Amino acid sequence: MWRRGFSNTSSRATLTSNGKKWDALIIGGGHNGLTSAAYLAQSGLSVAVLERRHIIGGAAVTEELVPGFKFSRCSYLQSLLRPAVIKELELGRHGLKLLKRNPSSFTPCLDGRYLLLGPDAALNHSQISKFSKKDAEAYPRYETQLLKFCKFMDSLLDSPTPETLRGVPSYADQVRDKIQKSAFWACCLRQALFLGQKDMMDFMDLLLSPSSKVLNNWFEADVLKATLATDAVIGSMASPHTPGSGYVLLHHVMGETDGDRGVWSYVEGGMGAVSLAISNAATEAGAHIVTDAEVAQLMINKDSGAVNGVLLADGTIVHSSVVLSNATPYRTFMELVPQNALPKDFYQAIKNSDYTSGTTKINLAVDALPRFSCCDSNIGEAGPQHVGTIHIGSENMEEIDSACRDACNGFSSRRPLIEMTIPSVLDKTISPPGKHVINLFIQYTPYKPLDGSWEDPVFRKSFAQRCFSLIDEYAPGFSSSIIDYDMLTPPDLEREFGLTGGNIFHGAMGLDSLFLMRPVKGWSDYRTPVKGLYICGSGAHPGGGVMGAPGRNAAHVVIDDVKTSLN
Repeated sequence: MWRRGFSNTSSRATLTSNGKKWDALIIGGGHNGLTSAAYLAQSGLSVAVLERRHIIGGAAVTEELVPGFKFSRCSYLQSLLRPAVIKELELGRHGLKLLKRNPSSFTPCLDGRYLLLGPDAALNHSQISKFSKKDAEAYPRYETQLLKFCKFMDSLLDSPTPETLRGVPSYADQVRDKIQKSAFWACCLRQALFLGQKDMMDFMDLLLSPSSKVLNNWFEADVLKATLATDAVIGSMASPHTPGSGYVLLHHVMGETDGDRGVWSYVEGGMGAVSLAISNAATEAGAHIVTDAEVAQLMINKDSGAVNGVLLADGTIVHSSVVLSNATPYRTFMELVPQNALPKDFYQAIKNSDYTSGTTKINLAVDALPRFSCCDSNIGEAGPQHVGTIHIGSENMEEIDSACRDACNGFSSRRPLIEMTIPSVLDKTISPPGKHVINLFIQYTPYKPLDGSWEDPVFRKSFAQRCFSLIDEYAPGFSSSIIDYDMLTPPDLEREFGLTGGNIFHGAMGLDSLFLMRPVKGWSDYRTPVKGLYICGSGAHPGGGVMGAPGRNAAHVVIDDVKTSLN
């Protein structure tokens, strides 16, 4: 699947042939950059995407690192990709095939019990009842409330922020701006009125509170609360007891698969198939995608202070008066834009943004499915416990908090929090018959551990073995099934994929870094202090995950600005 992605790339010669000046250049061929390219090309603009690596997709990529095994090397599940992007770019026609998971969650316990959850209400009731009948009755109400909150968020996700108008606008621009803002806030008010005061108060409580407080108010069973709490901390250096972690919980349930809310799916061919489908839409619309094209610096006109192109690492200059960056805000403004081109307060705000990450990803090729002690299973056969996300080391929220505190103190978690997925159970295209691909999403691992270095092979191996040994406690013999593995620590994620600090969201997802505050206060509308430069990646509103929303929203802002400049 990922090898076919090369057919969508253009040659380097197309960038500068006949002194060409592009209408728009996009730095980075991740899924958001490709999304922007598709919308811009559909609007009639000439667009080129410049990807540093040999393969498109950014963090949504499939790579065959072990012969016969295709890994979703970074991102590994799909749900957040906005329905508007799927529909408007016709991603189904372009090859996107989603594989729904049912059940979607499995939490084994060392005492021999386990918890299965999924879209089947009857299954959820019977499973939760094993731990608490009260919780089994409360769980549908909990899901209904989150669904209401997700609907409230939809309009915020799919539109640019109502950012303050900058500069000295004309009277016509001021009127137009007021009309747009009025429409935005009126929509929010209608949604708030629809929710009602009680639900709005509960919504604010979810946004501001620690997820542990929210979950404790709903449930009593430790294993249920811990399973749900993993969604509140995933990808962050936060504990369930961290204020504001409730929003991250909501962020991870606000997606959908084929219209089913909160349902996560595998993608046939791995997550690179998402990027490939988007790139198919972009190239069909006329966009040019070039790999092995690393951007070294933005070219800024000294007189006007506006973008006039980019300088590639090999010395090639590519001209355009519009550039969209899918790189992290830190990479964009600290490394690509000359410092003297930015206002001091903006520069400082970007420099001081939080890129802390505690994430390590391990991709494994195995010759057998794990056999969990708490489940009866036939050797070699997949059961319901293998279909969804398998939560290891999270039987209660205190275990998660303890793992987080280890990392905050500078040490890799003694008992890491592990999310295990086995996409090859449903996707038969990514592994040889009888063998499987396993993803381990692991927390918490500091960027610079005090007890060693990620550059030390012995230290790296010892941490990997710690994770495998923890899984062995729940599935004896798991370690012996491993054929080979690929490990990505925070520095690896930064070096290989450009994720500053190893942060998978292009920056923290705290309430001080969202909506009108993302990437920094005063610049949330994808525009930047450099005229003609826009950001379109996860560091922009509405944030991280394989959403496509930043890329789509940024493209609409660019199209609007181009039309305005022509009038």
